[in-house]
Amino acid sequence: MANFKVVTMAGAAAGEVELADSVFAIEPNAAVMHAAVRAYLLNQRQGTQSTLTRTEVSGGGKKPWRQKGTGRARQGSTRSPQWTHGGVALGPKPRKYRTDLNKKVRRLALCSALSAKAQSEDLVIVDAITTDAYKTKTMVNMLGAVGAGKKALVVLDTVDEKVIKSFANIPGVKTAQINTINVYDVINADTFVATKEAAVKISEVYA
Repeated sequence: MANFKVVTMAGAAAGEVELADSVFAIEPNAAVMHAAVRAYLLNQRQGTQSTLTRTEVSGGGKKPWRQKGTGRARQGSTRSPQWTHGGVALGPKPRKYRTDLNKKVRRLALCSALSAKAQSEDLVIVDAITTDAYKTKTMVNMLGAVGAGKKALVVLDTVDEKVIKSFANIPGVKTAQINTINVYDVINADTFVATKEAAVKISEVYA
């Protein structure tokens, strides 16, 4: 078990917490993290892009000019791809981009991403994140006090609407629950900020 510092919302020391080495202290596997990020981004694609082929473009039924004797290249339709307003050759059609990774690979990728944040000292554990009102300034001050970067992923152990909406207006800051974190968000953030309870639960679930 590795020990990590815990701070308050004001940035003051608040003790330590023990977290599993198998989650926060492994050697990051770059290839697995790349596969996980690629799968995540592919799964975000709708795959609804579509172009019209020459058979789907309206018009073009009449032969533009006779086959021979005009001195011009032979043409059979004004909807061929080389014509203005013609169809698109080899254009995109609706397709599924979805891909999947097995459970062990997904787990290893997430543990690798968390361990990478811990090794680079971009992991911040806060004893508790609370607020009595919907106040963005409170969360901005908190992120500044704990030394979070411009882009931060804040992981909460409970769904607190006041906290979530207070973070919502801060550019580059994203909130998540324990069961919604993913490798892409962890890697994309400059700083991984988690409450003490959230960090403990992550350690227990993925250990």
